[in-house]
Amino acid sequence: MLRAICITSLLCLALPAFALVPPDYQEPPSDFTAEIEAGFQLNTGNTESSSFNGRTMLVYDTQVAKQEGTFKAYFASDSEKTTSEKYNVQLQSSLKLDGGYIFGRGELTWDQFGSYTRIYTLSSGYGFDVISSDKTKFSLEVGPGYRYNLPAATDTDPDPAANKDLILRTAAKFSQKLQEYTSLNADLTAEAGEDNSTLTLEMNYKNLLFQDWAFKIGVNVKYTDVVPEDSQQTDTITTFNLLYTFQ
Repeated sequence: MLRAICITSLLCLALPAFALVPPDYQEPPSDFTAEIEAGFQLNTGNTESSSFNGRTMLVYDTQVAKQEGTFKAYFASDSEKTTSEKYNVQLQSSLKLDGGYIFGRGELTWDQFGSYTRIYTLSSGYGFDVISSDKTKFSLEVGPGYRYNLPAATDTDPDPAANKDLILRTAAKFSQKLQEYTSLNADLTAEAGEDNSTLTLEMNYKNLLFQDWAFKIGVNVKYTDVVPEDSQQTDTITTFNLLYTFQ
């Protein structure tokens, strides 16, 4: 009898809680999003190796502004030595306006085995959405900037001087939701300077596995017009990663 009274009392206390939180309740969307991924890497061009890579992206998107930060790391070694070591940081702050946004952007790259071992780029400008729907997003950015390049040392030039150049940066960003669980993303960036110019294409395909986990295939191709002696103009990185999204 006492046990029945206790069970009845607990059920009476629990019923109001279920009434306050319906079964189909979902948390409201957050302004903050984060992605963490890691996986296998294939390098061709100035480096020939395979190993791990990692990427972290943080986004804080409100009605007034959008803050984005991305950190990438690539590391590889063979049985004798390290063959690839590269770190990249990208930061962008955008202030939203009617019909577009103004932005400030910084990118820093340290590449131990690249044609340029240090690349620092600062730029600002204007961007706008050409297409913005639930399935398709396409935006363009343009603006002036400044780039610092430190070439890799060679036998003929063991202590190269850094190149400092004013640039015009243009970028096109495309995102397409193919199906409920798959999406395709592509970013094309051109940096035109008096002394050197670059063209970078970054593409990835994501397939949701379950909940917040996804499989991602990515390709990054960068073409540099002027490179040091014994360096290739095109670098390609192909990645196969497992990605987790925080929202």
